[in-house]
Amino acid sequence: MYKGQHRGAEILPRVLRGEHGWWFLGPGGVARLKDDHLTASRELRPAAERSLRQRGLFDVPAYSGYSLTVLTSTHCNLGCAYCFQNTEQDTSGANRPTRIRYARLTSATITSVLEFAARRMADAELSHLDVMLFGGEPLLNPQGCRELLARAADYGLRRASMTSNGTLLTPKLARQLSDLGLRDVQVTFDGDLADHDAIRVRRTGGGTFDDIVRNMAAVTEATPLTWGLRVNVSHHNHRGIDELVERLAGGLDPSRCSLYFARVGDVGIGYGNDLEFSGTIAASFIRWQRRALELGFHVSRPRTVNPCQACSYTDGRYGAVVNADGTLSSCWETAGKPGWQVGTVRDGYLPRERTEGKWISCEEFYQYDDELSALTRFQDTVDAALLDYLSATGRLGRRTRQDR
Repeated sequence: MYKGQHRGAEILPRVLRGEHGWWFLGPGGVARLKDDHLTASRELRPAAERSLRQRGLFDVPAYSGYSLTVLTSTHCNLGCAYCFQNTEQDTSGANRPTRIRYARLTSATITSVLEFAARRMADAELSHLDVMLFGGEPLLNPQGCRELLARAADYGLRRASMTSNGTLLTPKLARQLSDLGLRDVQVTFDGDLADHDAIRVRRTGGGTFDDIVRNMAAVTEATPLTWGLRVNVSHHNHRGIDELVERLAGGLDPSRCSLYFARVGDVGIGYGNDLEFSGTIAASFIRWQRRALELGFHVSRPRTVNPCQACSYTDGRYGAVVNADGTLSSCWETAGKPGWQVGTVRDGYLPRERTEGKWISCEEFYQYDDELSALTRFQDTVDAALLDYLSATGRLGRRTRQDR
């Protein structure tokens, strides 16, 4: 199998059937292919592979920054039933599922986190630091967020991002974080207003949709922050997502937002998503993406499955996920979960034999009960249609190449 190399990790290019021929997705870009560039099993013919390599489509950029994800608080003010940080469902029917153990980032732990990052950066010969503020809900500890970014400036902070539910973000706080290096925030929506307010609920009760949109609009006016809008798709909400896209375009500045649609998986805490990877749902994803682009949203173009800096390397060489108490996890999906720690920022990573079975990657598909082949077919269909549309509307960009 043809592949690109990234310092020990493999990146497998993808070949997708488009409306007019084929699409090749490599770490270095995208190219159109003709039928005679491929074998019957959809493998590149040697001449086609040589041409693509010469054009740089197999080239993988080297990392220049160390990726540091830090949970500033493991608590959350919402009670979403599907959250991977829940340890069980709320069987009482309320909105208080049991969660991972409480921890809050302190000044002392920030010192240990940054000293750990400095050691890892020196080992990997990386000069810049990229920080992700994570939770729980990170803004339940705003001082921890501010202090971490302020002190990270002395360690080569290049940019910071945050994953937040958006309910606690005010213009004043957003300006403070922006001045300290925060550049973008990921916020999740669970369908249109009524569906979202039934799913993404406060632990004290009540919906969140209007508050989130109102906060985002106010912060957009007050800061240069950009937004990554993740839309969770399930059997509960998929029928209202067309309306959601229109509503978001009316309440937000689409030019400052990217829109990403993702099917919610089963993370083993009693939540099930009955939505299948069918042709009908693929058509819906395609329709949502095209409408989002028409309304001025950014929709990320398809790509290869690239290594995650934090979890794709079993020695944590290029990144780390740190819980608020200073324990290390391989991935943000296991941070704070009992028994999944792979070290501490004070002592470093445990020997590999002691992390066997605890080192998972966010690229893995364990959260889906469906056959991997069904997921692959679904994603290939959606991605090929998006590439077709981006190409037809002149949005694909300069890194797309026609192989001849």
